[in-house]
Amino acid sequence: MAKLYFYYSTMNAGKSTVLLQSSYNYRERGMQPLLFTAAVDNRYDVGKITSRIGLNEEALIYQTTDNLYAMVDQVRQNRAVDCVFIDEAQFMTHEQVFQASEIVDEMNIPVLAYGLRTDFQGNLFPGSEKLLAWADNLQELKTICHCGKKANMVIRLDQDGEPVRDGAQVEIGGNDRYLSLCRKHFKDAVYHGKTSEEYKQQPLFKDR
Repeated sequence: MAKLYFYYSTMNAGKSTVLLQSSYNYRERGMQPLLFTAAVDNRYDVGKITSRIGLNEEALIYQTTDNLYAMVDQVRQNRAVDCVFIDEAQFMTHEQVFQASEIVDEMNIPVLAYGLRTDFQGNLFPGSEKLLAWADNLQELKTICHCGKKANMVIRLDQDGEPVRDGAQVEIGGNDRYLSLCRKHFKDAVYHGKTSEEYKQQPLFKDR
């Protein structure tokens, strides 16, 4: 039976790398995956899922107004679809998570969604909120804080490397704008108003 999977993490945990490796595994076995990526994430080539280690693959772009079920159904008119991969799944709407569940339940096609769990203020993204509630299988992809603990939060940084505490939930950026931290150091930065000298010593800040 097909299932809806949600692989979640903070920034820089290798979500796209894992997705692309899984897609490769399907192709290696003669199966045909279908990849989606969010239109809002334009850091790399449009219409491609790109990992930080240089892997990339063509993908369909989805807007928040798109019907993922209908898009998969249209592709199936011309070729087989053995698995659906969704990158940057935090940007999905609640309706699109429902559509992903319909792909699983009505088409019997597994859907593997990869995304961030929380934003720079520690709040759930809409897509992640619904996936945490509706997915059949949840798996955390782990990375570490500068202190060595598991990083389960992320902060947004300004041009001086100081934590940003207010602003729009979605603001696209990479290593120069976001930093993954454990909960303690996240609270120090966002809630306690501290600028951690520990993470100021990290290469990201030394190069500024």
